[in-house]
Amino acid sequence: MKDYFSQAPVVSMKNISKRFGDKEVLTNIDFDLHKCEVHALLGENGAGKTTLMNILYGMFPPSEGSITINGKTFEKMSPRAAIEAGIGMVHQHFMLIEPLTVTENIILGYEKSKGVFLDRKAAYAEVEKLSKEYNLSINPKDKIEDISVGMQQRVEILKALYHGADILIFDEPTAVLTPQEIVEFIEIVKRLTTLGKSIIIITHKLSEIKAMADTCTIIRRGKYIDKLIVSEVDENILAEKMVGRDVSFNVDKKDIKKGGVILNIEDLWVKDKRGIDALKGLNLKLHAGEILGIAGVDGNGQSELIDAITGMSKSNRGKVILNGKDITNKSTKEILDTGMNSIPEDRQKRGLILEYPIKDNLILERVSKEPFSSKGRLNFSNIAENAKDLVEKFDIRPTDINEKAGSLSGGNQQKVIIAREISNDPDVLIAAQPTRGLDVGAIEFIHQYLVELRNKNKAVLLISFELDEIMDLSDRILVIYDGKIVGEKDPKLTDEFEIGRLMAGGSDE
Repeated sequence: MKDYFSQAPVVSMKNISKRFGDKEVLTNIDFDLHKCEVHALLGENGAGKTTLMNILYGMFPPSEGSITINGKTFEKMSPRAAIEAGIGMVHQHFMLIEPLTVTENIILGYEKSKGVFLDRKAAYAEVEKLSKEYNLSINPKDKIEDISVGMQQRVEILKALYHGADILIFDEPTAVLTPQEIVEFIEIVKRLTTLGKSIIIITHKLSEIKAMADTCTIIRRGKYIDKLIVSEVDENILAEKMVGRDVSFNVDKKDIKKGGVILNIEDLWVKDKRGIDALKGLNLKLHAGEILGIAGVDGNGQSELIDAITGMSKSNRGKVILNGKDITNKSTKEILDTGMNSIPEDRQKRGLILEYPIKDNLILERVSKEPFSSKGRLNFSNIAENAKDLVEKFDIRPTDINEKAGSLSGGNQQKVIIAREISNDPDVLIAAQPTRGLDVGAIEFIHQYLVELRNKNKAVLLISFELDEIMDLSDRILVIYDGKIVGEKDPKLTDEFEIGRLMAGGSDE
């Protein structure tokens, strides 16, 4: 145990409770953070992790309890007061303005002017100096819309540091990062603590807790469960305490005989939003009764492939054949009607209407069909019954079907999408990052459903940056690199190093 535990905590939250109306989401939670400590806050989707940290950051007040920061107890907390007390929060969905530059986002609200104009030269120099000090290399003149997700996260970190943060809260920091970016993030966290910063990480990724955290506080359904020294426990104990039961990390997948080709992609060429070829003659065949995994580093054409075959964008050349029907450049509705559904990469932009309640989001693709409508009239009782059934079956929290999708945790938003797409019983399911933002209990549950779909002689095209997930679930693995399929592997006869070599553009030899 490190010696910082002998010192007074830099953050102390005591008996924190929070109610929204009649619903209690946190009950008497205690949480302490010490200087230079990395403290993980672990819990299932919807356990109250983000709510607790939003209280610390002043996003809303606790119903009961006290917050002490560096010895000062706050009766009222606001984001401005939290920032002045040295707290910075990097949210799961970044708070950046895409058309603005890196520098403009970092200094927003703290601009220094030269007369009536922003002193851009001084601002760029200041951001460059800060990025070098923390070894967070980034071009201060780049626009946010032109940089990767990993770089956007660096901007958020630099923004917090620019505002003087000594205590950093990261909410699900690796949920949208590639494996390479996750390795970089872990190094960033270690470097920040050596420079005197204290870190809180909201997460449910057990391997990353083991790699980064010193201590771990576990909450379940809004209640404190335990506080553990991470080096003294293994992932199984963390998982069991998080979900309240044993969790299997192995996918139960029996060998089955695959059927005929159900999705055939031939010589597909697609341009990205800059007009550059992102897919360069891609070919693949997906059979009924199989899960086909696509492994690759982000930015090698995965997003363009998904958009082209689901009707979200047009291809320039090639064919997409589904159930024997040419669906190339057809509308999303025609593609749905031919038997394809998809779990999108971006759940908020593509998967949900955040202002709509859970019950409506669960029928978006079938709202005009029986049993949810007839002769142009909605059947509200059937819509409600469907929602209640899926909320229970997929453990969506909270269970109120009238709750707006935008108010759910990221993991529960993902569950709403997966419940809808799987219950549509498609012939082909495009599963893009299906377990992004889900806890281990939910991941186990979703993996079972994907395997069940495959066992019913349906087909799953799995696109994931989680190499473990690709290896565990897939019957075959295709590796995508620079817009082309560069290798096919049997997961039983390969390993992560061989797949990783192909992902990086290496050869099979």
